[in-house]
Amino acid sequence: MRYLLYVIVLGCGFILFSNQANAQVKTKSIEEYKLKKADKFPLIDVRTPDEYREGHLPNAENVNVLDEAFVEKIQAYNKRKRIYLYCRSGGRSLRASKILDSLGFKKVINLDGGFNAWSEAGKKIEN
Repeated sequence: MRYLLYVIVLGCGFILFSNQANAQVKTKSIEEYKLKKADKFPLIDVRTPDEYREGHLPNAENVNVLDEAFVEKIQAYNKRKRIYLYCRSGGRSLRASKILDSLGFKKVINLDGGFNAWSEAGKKIEN
């Protein structure tokens, strides 16, 4: 009986570990992100439309993670291509990253620090 319990616990641990190892969500700093990538891969600002209008990263598209239609709108993007996400400071984009991962997106990259880190670094902003 003890042996069976040990095998079950070990098996559950293995399953949990393997699921984490397969996670497709990555985080990159703004320094690692190059603007030329925006020409090849979508850059999604998951903030509200008002925040987006106040300023956003060049070539960014706005898909508000708090919008009820977020899942429907994000499904328009290619799940096999790399996709970059950001918000104000990183919280909402991390939430959006997890949603995309659950929808089967293969290469989701969350920009760490978001818009705040970008603007504090003195990088170009569009209005």
